[in-house]
Amino acid sequence: MLTYFNQAHVLHAAPYEYFRGDKVVAFEKPERADWVASRLRERGHVIHSPDVDALQVMGQVHSERYLRFLFTAWQQWTALAPGNAELAPFPSVWPVRTLRDDLEPDNFTAKLGLYSMDNGAPILAGTWQAVKGGADATHAAALAVAHCKAPSAFALTRPPGHHAGADFMGGYCFVNNAAVAAQTLLNEGAQRVAILDVDYHHGNGTQSIFYERSDVLFVSIHGDPLTEYPFYLGHVEETGQGEGAGFNVNLPLPAGASVEDWFAALDHALARISAYAPDALVVSLGLDTFAGDPISKFALQPDDFSILGRRLAKTERSSVFVFEGGYACVHLASNTVNVLEGFELTLL
Repeated sequence: MLTYFNQAHVLHAAPYEYFRGDKVVAFEKPERADWVASRLRERGHVIHSPDVDALQVMGQVHSERYLRFLFTAWQQWTALAPGNAELAPFPSVWPVRTLRDDLEPDNFTAKLGLYSMDNGAPILAGTWQAVKGGADATHAAALAVAHCKAPSAFALTRPPGHHAGADFMGGYCFVNNAAVAAQTLLNEGAQRVAILDVDYHHGNGTQSIFYERSDVLFVSIHGDPLTEYPFYLGHVEETGQGEGAGFNVNLPLPAGASVEDWFAALDHALARISAYAPDALVVSLGLDTFAGDPISKFALQPDDFSILGRRLAKTERSSVFVFEGGYACVHLASNTVNVLEGFELTLL
């Protein structure tokens, strides 16, 4: 599959994160994307570096002040104290209910909390370059599909994006690449785009960006937010608002759901997408539905990812795949390639 690889992703490499109260080695690390790229090359897939600038489309799905903060955050942080260059800033205060979020404070710690949903997206010296490169790769993949260079394309990038909202980061995510892909397709002439999110964790950022729009249908299969991250979004009754009423579909499943139940949810998702009749499909390709994933609780096996690819191909839509989660690094590359090759082989 035609792949656009964000090689700048290596500039964002968090050494640690906080997981269930412990300070642990970061699950979201550069090796995730590098191993996938290596496996794709072994299998003969064409890999390109992006040569386009996604900044304009980023501004269509994210707020100006949020992007300005991301662009300047590391400089602001290191200007506070000489030793800060050796540290990653984590938020410690958030504007929750009854607190104002319409004003941007002058204090850096307060700004960091304003633009964060959790402490899961540490900012580092190379974070902006990495996330901008990811958006560029996604923009390039979507342009290739929109201009009929290929029936499908893959944006191989990290950090992932689907937890990032219009004006906040979190859950390893800073810029919403799936939203960039969808908006690019719309800019290039598509009238309707569907986004299917198959990551174990609900794409709360993607839902929030398109929740009041009818030109993008968002469908997500994910762990039940009553028990699974991101907890505060992803319920069945969230179906869209205003012009977007009816264009948001959540299919939460209990932790530990069977493979059969997961594919039943996929069938339902694909039926909704077919009824919507989009001009193109964006797939938020999370691979943390794998049974061996260290932070997720579904049961898919390697062969199931091939089946997923084949089922997606039967939608007969021009498709952009965007790399999201998946932290079982030994199996991640093969599971990713299984989806993409299952998709392509079905099209032949």
